Amino acid sequence: MPKVVSIEQMRAIERDAEALGLPGPALMENAGRAVADVIRARYDPSEIRHVLVLVGPGNNGGDGLVAARHLHDDGFRVVVYLVNRAEAEDAKIFLLQQRNVQFIRMADDLGLSRLDSVLDQTDLVLDAVLGTGRARPITDGLADVLDRVSQHVPRPVVVALDLPTGVNADTGDADSHTLAADLTITLGHAKRGLLLGAAIDLVGDLIVADIGIPDVVSATIPIDYADDALLRPLLPARPASSHKGSFGRVVAVAGSALYTGAPVLAALGAERIGAGLVTLACPATVRASLAAHTVETTFLPLPDEGTGELGPAAIEPLVSALGTYSAILIGPGIGRSAATRVFLDQLLARLHGSATPVVIDADALTILSEWPRWWERLPPRSVLTPHPGEMARLTGTAADGDRIARTMTVAQSWGAVVVAKGAHTVIATPSGHGAVLPFALPALATAGTGDVLAGAILGLLGQGLQTDNAALVGAYVHGLAGTLLQRTFGPAGGLAADLARYLPDALCAVRGCRGGEAPVSR
Repeated sequence: MPKVVSIEQMRAIERDAEALGLPGPALMENAGRAVADVIRARYDPSEIRHVLVLVGPGNNGGDGLVAARHLHDDGFRVVVYLVNRAEAEDAKIFLLQQRNVQFIRMADDLGLSRLDSVLDQTDLVLDAVLGTGRARPITDGLADVLDRVSQHVPRPVVVALDLPTGVNADTGDADSHTLAADLTITLGHAKRGLLLGAAIDLVGDLIVADIGIPDVVSATIPIDYADDALLRPLLPARPASSHKGSFGRVVAVAGSALYTGAPVLAALGAERIGAGLVTLACPATVRASLAAHTVETTFLPLPDEGTGELGPAAIEPLVSALGTYSAILIGPGIGRSAATRVFLDQLLARLHGSATPVVIDADALTILSEWPRWWERLPPRSVLTPHPGEMARLTGTAADGDRIARTMTVAQSWGAVVVAKGAHTVIATPSGHGAVLPFALPALATAGTGDVLAGAILGLLGQGLQTDNAALVGAYVHGLAGTLLQRTFGPAGGLAADLARYLPDALCAVRGCRGGEAPVSR
């Protein structure tokens, strides 16, 4: 099962693997084979024929030499460009020489004229220059080589082996000469730096390649890199004998006169994820406008004295009805008026000892952030879903730096499950476990997608999932739905309502139904 690891954790994993009988040379052979397998599966040799492998001096370069051999044997036409790597007594180079693979040494390529000539014929560059051990800025000849590839017209496809040369595998910082990749094939586990900062825009698609490391040596790593295999056992069952009552009654406390879209999108998220019955608890004067946009949702109109805002008058009728619901969502579109602030304060006080799981999102998070020691007011089974701005307000610090570490820390100090939304959403639990999602999707950077996510988590809580699993499954299925949205509409133009329609297809893809494909529901 892939994990999210630091450089030191990965080195410890490799040491432990060696102690179990998997030495470094075997890992290198596995790594090179795995990289070649991914490239062969993704790129047809009849279309991507000529491969240039940039080989550096360390283990990353060694992995690249093994990959070059397998790519040659798989039918690609391979040229190896040695960057500061000696040829003497290297069995990996000898095996390539036996196959008559062409070698070029950077030291012999004055003016990089031979590199230019090869690039004119190259379809794909495999970047195997520097790996996790890079510590110094990139300068001189290596900088010139990387820049020459980046600036070549037409630019070949770039595949990074383990990480793009120049990216810091712990922090995500990147050298100015970093060669941006279209695809990064990282080895064994996802390096945390690939999921942070500047690296997110340099990694391209990210694939974790299995290189044969036994799961036992990474079992104590607390952060998973989420995939279908991790999620599939967590999905709620859908027995043939079930009925709507089998899948929970959930309520979203949402909406105001100014914000009527958010509650509808949250309800859609809960419904499309499979909740049995979804209720919107909203100001009475906006119920009609909400009902015009959703026919499956039921309503709990709350007194609002004609203001279109939830205030103290709504507390008693709401609390008296909450006992019939298996999960609660608070926040989408409620606004931040003075009356709503009082309402939220009183509602959380009434829920403080409740065993009912509560999702807190959007405006409710912003209001919370204004209260001293606000986390002490949370119900015991809370899920918080902040976007970067809300996270900054909740923590009182800027939203930059290592968001993985920050999310893991605050989940424990707040005693709540935290879903830190954004590129590579982070889910963290009070127990110190977490997961990072594989999705970095500009298609999701549009209003309302967070409301759909909050509703999806609500719907899964209603179906009986625990808070940590509901948050993980909801965020992952939401991200996979975003992938389908982007595949159809591109990186811009898909709407949050469109996203909700893809949730069933995403669920089906994780389950493996319909032949494992994810057809589009329109």
